[in-house]
Amino acid sequence: MSMTMTQKILAAHAGKETVQVGELIEARLDLVLGNDITTPVAITEFEKAGFTQVFDRDHIAIVLDHYTPCKDIKSAQLCKQARAFAKKHQITHFYDVGQVGVEHALIPEKGLAAPGELIIGADSHTCTYGALGAVSTGIGSTDMAAGMATGLCWFRVPSAIQVTLRGSLRPMVSGKDVILHLIGQIGVDGALYQSLEFCGEGVASLDMDDRFTISNMAIEAGAKNGIFPVDEKTREYVSGRAAREWTAYEADPDAVYEREVVIDLDALEPTVALPHLPENTKPVSEAAGMPIDQVIIGSCTNGRISDLRAAAAILKGRTVAPGIRCIVLPATQEIYLQAMREGLLEIFVNSGCAVSAPTCGPCLGGHMGVMAEGERAVSTTNRNFVGRMGHVSSEIILASPAVAAASAVKGCVADPREL
Repeated sequence: MSMTMTQKILAAHAGKETVQVGELIEARLDLVLGNDITTPVAITEFEKAGFTQVFDRDHIAIVLDHYTPCKDIKSAQLCKQARAFAKKHQITHFYDVGQVGVEHALIPEKGLAAPGELIIGADSHTCTYGALGAVSTGIGSTDMAAGMATGLCWFRVPSAIQVTLRGSLRPMVSGKDVILHLIGQIGVDGALYQSLEFCGEGVASLDMDDRFTISNMAIEAGAKNGIFPVDEKTREYVSGRAAREWTAYEADPDAVYEREVVIDLDALEPTVALPHLPENTKPVSEAAGMPIDQVIIGSCTNGRISDLRAAAAILKGRTVAPGIRCIVLPATQEIYLQAMREGLLEIFVNSGCAVSAPTCGPCLGGHMGVMAEGERAVSTTNRNFVGRMGHVSSEIILASPAVAAASAVKGCVADPREL
C-alpha cells in the first residue's frame, strides 16, 4: 500500500508495515519536549499518575524559554518545579538561563531532531522539525507526561495535502512569505489534522532556515505537521549535529493526497498577515503606510541567524523611526554569539533597537514587549490573535524580518524593496 512521508514514519515507529488514514496507532517516540509553561503541568500529571521514573533521560528535553529570564514570582515558581524534576530524573537535555534558547531553534541546533524521527512537544510549534524530514507535532501536557513515562504516544494517522513549490525565491522574499501566502490561500483550518507535505523543484531554493519557518507555521493552517523531503541541504545541516542514527524516508510515487496546492515562488511578493488571523494576508505593498508602535524581530519562527542578517542589512546605516520600539531577540545563545561576531548586534544597537537575551517573551504577550491599549506591532512571530501580545485592543501584523526591519525604519508598514 502506498504511503506519504508522514505515514511511512508513523508506520515505522508503530512497528507496522503500513498504516491507513484514520487508523489509531501507538508509536515509539524519539523525543519528548516541554517548556517552562507546559512542563510543570506535565510534571504534576506525571506524579499524580504514580509514575516514578522517565522512560529515557536522553530522549526528553526541557527548555525554559517562554518567560525566562523569569519575569515574576509565578514564572519563577514554574521554572523551579521544572529544575527540580530535571535534577531528580537527571534529564540530559535541560536548558536553563545562560544555556537556553527558544526551544524550536535550540532543539535542531543541538542535534536533538533528525530525519525520520517522531517527536512530540507540549507546544504547538513543535511541528518545526518537519523541516528536517521528521514527524513532529504539538500535544498537551498530559500526553507529555505519558510520553516521558512510557516513551509512547497514540496518533490518528493523518491524510495529507501536497504543497508543490515551483521556481525560486526573489530577493527580499523568504520562507515567512511562503507560509503566509499558503495560509492565506487555504485558511487557518485548511489543513485541519492533515499533514502538509512540501515537494517540487522549488524546495531546493529554500535554505534550512526558510524550511524551519514554513514548518513552524504549519499549525497555523490547522495541520498536524508540516514536512520537507530530505535533500543535500538537510544532510549538510544534520551532519555533525544529529545525536542519534537517523533514517530518511520518501513518499511513495503513487501516495494519495487529499489535494495539491501549487505555489510559484518566482511570483511571490513580501507578504503580511493583518489582524487578527494568520490567514488575513496581503502583499506588503497593499498594507504599506499603516502606522505602528512596535517591531519585534525574533521568536521560534524568525529568530535565526539568517533572519538577523536580513534585518541588519536593512537597518545598517539607518535608524529606527522616532516613537517606534524595535526589539530584537536572537533565538539561541549560539545565534547571539554569531550575531555578535558578525557585528549584527552593533548594527541593531546603533540603529536604536533593544537587543534581548533569547526568550519567547513578547510572542505570547509574556514580557519584553507587551503592548498597551490600541497599539500595533509588526512582528516576525507566528500568531496575531486578539490579545496575543498584550491588550485585547492591540494589533499584530505578521511579517518577515525584512518587512519588520523596513517598517521599523519607516515608522509604518513598509516594503523592504523600496528602501
